[in-house]
Amino acid sequence: MAEATGFEAVVGMEVHAELLTESKMFCGCGTQFGASPNTLCCPVCTGLPGSLPVPNRKAVELVVRTALALNCEVNRACLFHRKNYFYPDLPKAYQISQYDVPIGVNGHLDVRVNGEMRRIRIRRVHLEEDTGKLLHVERDTSFVDYNRSGVPLMEIVTEPDIHSADEAREYLIALRRILLYIEVSDGRMEQGSLRCEPNISVRPRGTDELNSKTELKNLSSFRVVYLGIQYETARQALALEKQRGISLGASATVPGQPPLKVDVRDTALTQETRRCDEPNLKTVSMRTKEYAHDYRYFPEPDLVPVTFEEAWIEGVRAGLPELPAARLHRYTEEIGLSEYDAGVLVEERALADYFDTAARAYGGDAKKIANWMQSDWLRLFNAGGRDWTGVRVTPDALAELVHLQDEGKITGKLAKSVFETAWETGKTPAAIVQEQGIEVVGDEAQLLPVIDGVLAENERVVADIRAGKVGKLNFLVGQVMRVTKGSAAPDVVQRLMRDRLGLT
Repeated sequence: MAEATGFEAVVGMEVHAELLTESKMFCGCGTQFGASPNTLCCPVCTGLPGSLPVPNRKAVELVVRTALALNCEVNRACLFHRKNYFYPDLPKAYQISQYDVPIGVNGHLDVRVNGEMRRIRIRRVHLEEDTGKLLHVERDTSFVDYNRSGVPLMEIVTEPDIHSADEAREYLIALRRILLYIEVSDGRMEQGSLRCEPNISVRPRGTDELNSKTELKNLSSFRVVYLGIQYETARQALALEKQRGISLGASATVPGQPPLKVDVRDTALTQETRRCDEPNLKTVSMRTKEYAHDYRYFPEPDLVPVTFEEAWIEGVRAGLPELPAARLHRYTEEIGLSEYDAGVLVEERALADYFDTAARAYGGDAKKIANWMQSDWLRLFNAGGRDWTGVRVTPDALAELVHLQDEGKITGKLAKSVFETAWETGKTPAAIVQEQGIEVVGDEAQLLPVIDGVLAENERVVADIRAGKVGKLNFLVGQVMRVTKGSAAPDVVQRLMRDRLGLT
């Protein structure tokens, strides 16, 4: 890999996220995914002459939310620009976007990579309209669907602070989690709601130079981003070695999981756009990469500048939820969870909200709630396809279950059975315990007859215990638990049994 040859990757990441709005950016057309082609269109989003755009206020607010969540400065006034280029999926031959005065600038996102915290600087967060979609279903023929044309699209651009495929993947995971937490995008990469475009170059390790970069276009999974950066880093490192006169074979195998094979004939260094050929684990050239001046940006004449009042921005800031990093810190520092356990709970906002609600209802050591959620709760949740509509155990019910254990009314084994019944039926743990008559029996007057019966039925075991084989006492305790169907308090049974056998 590039690391082995003395080179390091320099990656800047562009992420495009479709926003959770009911209508498009500059018109009233719907944004539903999966509608029949060209059924969500109007003169504005198809660029017909004489049509005029009207900005979507909700989309603007969602981008401001994102900028604040990413520690950005929000420009109090910003502009929309026309980004000009000709392509079949762009009916106006220009895209309404933002250029030199975007909504958010100079932010950052801290991510943990292989046990170390890395700060990725955010250069800009801006708002634009999405393009249409080309469909290549027949040879030499393409179809275009303009349903997506004009959908509000947010672009988040980093500085070139990413230096490995691992770092890129962790950044994208952390960024997607934030977008889901603050409810600005559904993050569905398989539907194109979240698309990634890394810009990659390599340089000799320890230097500050920047070489020609390549952009990998429209990557739609963390795995593809990871493999694409690995391959492209290796390809460019080999190109630099070739420039230095180092003799290379026809191809070079790059170790990794899975191993990548780079064709040395494909090691020219030019600024270009490439795509990921995932089945063959490589990148393929598409076209030369445009520069900013090629787009001939100029202010959108049909839209006035957007301005924000300080009080409105602070209102948006106040409406942000507790973000994943803050929650992780609270769970580890205040509650005492391990970083792994806290990370599992923080992964999804609904999961963390459930935990917090249950912990408040319980009022005791929140680790007990966390232990239940890490084990039986997540086991059943995952088995149900992580479908929240199938979660019938409310946070209050989980807290009630732990209280029943604390009070000695049910054993740990019974608690698991009660939990599964509650998950299936939606009944409260207290109601299940009452209906099934399984409350723990700790009354000596009730337990002594059962214990005496077990001792009478197991005379040989009793003799062995009195002869010194005390370990067999557990067998007798188990027999009592069997007779009482698990409802006897084990510690009380153990004590009474030892008294009956004369054990100190």
